[in-house]
Amino acid sequence: MPLILTPNIDTPDDFYADLLATHDGLSKADSDALNARLILILANHIGDRDVLHQALVAAKGTPPAA
Repeated sequence: MPLILTPNIDTPDDFYADLLATHDGLSKADSDALNARLILILANHIGDRDVLHQALVAAKGTPPAA
């Protein structure tokens, strides 16, 4: 299954606002820890190692190997 990189979230601005609100009032360390937990929760939900690898490559900004 290929990683979806095109917009795929209903009301993305609302999601972004929720994400910012979740971080509101947190220290940098607590915000970083929240991000780490969120990444692991979403990675577990996705569950597909190939898709997760594609996401890591995309996030790093390097082109995927053919």
